[in-house]
Amino acid sequence: MEKYQLENIRNVVLLSHSGAGKTSLSEATLVTAGEITRLGKVDAGTTTSDYDPDEIKRKISINLTLLPLKWQEAKINLIDTPGYSDFAGEVKAAIRVGEGAIIVVSAAAGVEVGTEQVWVYAEEAGLSRLIFINKMDRENANFYRTVSELQEKFGSKCLPLGLPIGAHNDFQGVVDLLAMKAYIGSPAKETEIPSSLNEQVSSFREKLVEAIAEIDDALLEKYLGGEGLGLEELTAGLRQAIINGKIVPILAGSALQNVGISSLLDAINSYLPSPKEREVVTAGDSATLVKPSREASLAALVFKTSADPYVGKLTYFRVYSGVITSNSHVLNATRGEAERIGQLFALRGKTQEPVSQIGAGDIGAVAKLGLTGTGDTLTSQTEPVKIAPATFPQPIFSMAVHPKTKADLDKLGMALSRLTEEDPTLQVHREADTHETVLSGLGDTQLEVAAEKILRKFGAGVNLKTPKVPYKETITMPTKAEYKHRKQTGGHGQYGHVLLELEPLPRGSGLEFVEKIKGGTIPKNYIPAVEKGVNEAAKEGALAGSPVVDIKVTVYDGSFHPVDSSEICFKIAGAQALKKGLAAGQPILLEPVVNIMVMAPEDFTGDIIGDLNTKRAHVLGMNPEDGNNVIEAKVPLAEVLRYAIDLKSITQGRGSYTTEFSHYEEVPAQITQKLIAQRQAEKG
Repeated sequence: MEKYQLENIRNVVLLSHSGAGKTSLSEATLVTAGEITRLGKVDAGTTTSDYDPDEIKRKISINLTLLPLKWQEAKINLIDTPGYSDFAGEVKAAIRVGEGAIIVVSAAAGVEVGTEQVWVYAEEAGLSRLIFINKMDRENANFYRTVSELQEKFGSKCLPLGLPIGAHNDFQGVVDLLAMKAYIGSPAKETEIPSSLNEQVSSFREKLVEAIAEIDDALLEKYLGGEGLGLEELTAGLRQAIINGKIVPILAGSALQNVGISSLLDAINSYLPSPKEREVVTAGDSATLVKPSREASLAALVFKTSADPYVGKLTYFRVYSGVITSNSHVLNATRGEAERIGQLFALRGKTQEPVSQIGAGDIGAVAKLGLTGTGDTLTSQTEPVKIAPATFPQPIFSMAVHPKTKADLDKLGMALSRLTEEDPTLQVHREADTHETVLSGLGDTQLEVAAEKILRKFGAGVNLKTPKVPYKETITMPTKAEYKHRKQTGGHGQYGHVLLELEPLPRGSGLEFVEKIKGGTIPKNYIPAVEKGVNEAAKEGALAGSPVVDIKVTVYDGSFHPVDSSEICFKIAGAQALKKGLAAGQPILLEPVVNIMVMAPEDFTGDIIGDLNTKRAHVLGMNPEDGNNVIEAKVPLAEVLRYAIDLKSITQGRGSYTTEFSHYEEVPAQITQKLIAQRQAEKG
């Protein structure tokens, strides 16, 4: 295993809308670099990157994959990421450990929703980027149309560095505008630039040279003075411009034909920053910058955990400074505990190559760590530092997880905890009122994949259902109720008698129990039993069996029998009296209402508000923000349980939203009738 100097490493993330060809492109780079001998196909499930059974079945990437390759004197760690928005957590994790990005765009489809999304992610993370226009061999591939779309969306700093030779069936190769050379076929052969392209080549080269010159005063002076700029000056100037984000070069090619790939690898090597050129921010209040160096003490960030049933837990990390060695002891600075490191691995897809050490700037993995999770920092015990972890999107879509059998139930707890450890965008909670286990994530596809994974990896069969709404019940008028529990059997009888007064309380008050017994009509030692009976009966209301809230229950009278009375008798009397009182107090159902904030481009505002109005929402206001509109509303939770799917179809995936619980309010009468009927049917 070679030790790579910091300046010879490139950590590069592949980003795009789903289906633009990242995985095929990663496969082509591995073939071109000689790491693999034949080109795998996504459709056949034979690519290095998509090896997970779920990925092969669905023909999409679900996990980020590490694909290291050697090109010239550099080691390039390519990270293939999913394009599907449900798996944005993997994208965020990959971006956190890269210095550069390749944004892949289809020459046929142009700029898509996902392209805009990953561009925003790359901007936020300050990644230097290249754009690769893929699928030049496709039927309606159009390089020039795609370039003008890119410039319109992301600005004039997006400039071609290469031009395609031909398109569709006629696509043969690419022209390098700086070196003024043409490369055709696979493997690429250098040739003369076709004369039919002379006009485009000189026009685009002029724009590129001008943009490079404008960034450096010395170059600009030469350029304006009419002196030609040499290839070395141009290359150095372009590299600086790309690292500073002043220019985003555009290249072209076809991953499936393996054309234009060596030019892309050259560009990664020549123009994208090495780890040496990016300092990393530490976590905590006093955020400082860590200078990457092999000689410094260890600082490594864990950016992914995968739960593999065969290997056990696999922990992916990126070393920012120092060196981590196999069979050593480190400090987990996040948890403040020591962690033993076993055998280290370099990963390529699913293949694991044992290595003795991984140095600053590089990425690797280790199996079977005890306490370390995603986002933790592994560091030296003498000079601990914490590195700021990736921030993950909050879950917005939930499903209730129902085990298929009793045996599945026993395995489910373990499976869910391993699953949430593996994917930080998944969260699990138990809904106390509905007794359901609820799994939340970024979308329906992600949760379906999670359910398949629970079966495949942990052997637990589950059904996913829309979660039940945690309704509550209350009364609307004060009432009194009496219950006498009396049974005479042989020997001791049973006797308990209570009178209750029920009053409605303001929303959010819960259940209040008060004792006002005068003259010992119920002995003090039986009062707790009455309260216990009231509390148990309050778990199921009179209408739809929901918990009862916002009432004050006063026990004000009753009677007892010196021999036949006992705690259980008063508990039964308290419970039955409450049930009678609830039925008589004009009960109503209450439903949770949430505050919802919907963010989407302004063109969709009308459709979003129209849809919210059909969901009994109360729109509070709108604010424009960064070309988007932010719509705020209050809406019953029952109406937005599947809102992630609705919003995706209204906005073609351009919208996002957040919700938080606001309060409970009365359910309209016609809906109450439906819910009561549903409840009767379930009981029946």
